[in-house]
Amino acid sequence: MAVVLGAAVWPGGEPSPTLRRRAKRAVALWQSGEVGAILGCGGEGAHAPSEAEVICRLAREAGVPEEALFREDRSTTTEENLRFALPVLEEMGAHDVVIVSEAYHLPRALLVARRLGLRARGAAPGLGGARMGAQARAMLREIPAFVWYWLRGAGR
Repeated sequence: MAVVLGAAVWPGGEPSPTLRRRAKRAVALWQSGEVGAILGCGGEGAHAPSEAEVICRLAREAGVPEEALFREDRSTTTEENLRFALPVLEEMGAHDVVIVSEAYHLPRALLVARRLGLRARGAAPGLGGARMGAQARAMLREIPAFVWYWLRGAGR
């Protein structure tokens, strides 16, 4: 199961470049047979629809059948993405997951996933189409976020 962590949806339901790259990476995992299903995570932010719905729409457009697509559409944080995904994963009996997110974000996401009892590995999309300034800011923001999650025991 690929668990795709949410990212921004832009006006008109357009995926941000980050969300588009993550969905594309999950589709590639499905197409290669590494995962049998995709779980899109993320609630509705500033623009509808939910991040999860946009992930699933992109996957459908790329040929992933609806029966292989699942949604967690309430979360607004990394911890919520994974915590709210647990019931879906448990219902499917999925304990081994591939978390799809940016490389700089995966250490924190994997920390949370493992603390929630998931056997997880990460898969990061390439940087094609990424704005380097935004990537650098996000990477710098991720360092204190990881430390904060680690110190507070996120996911326990």
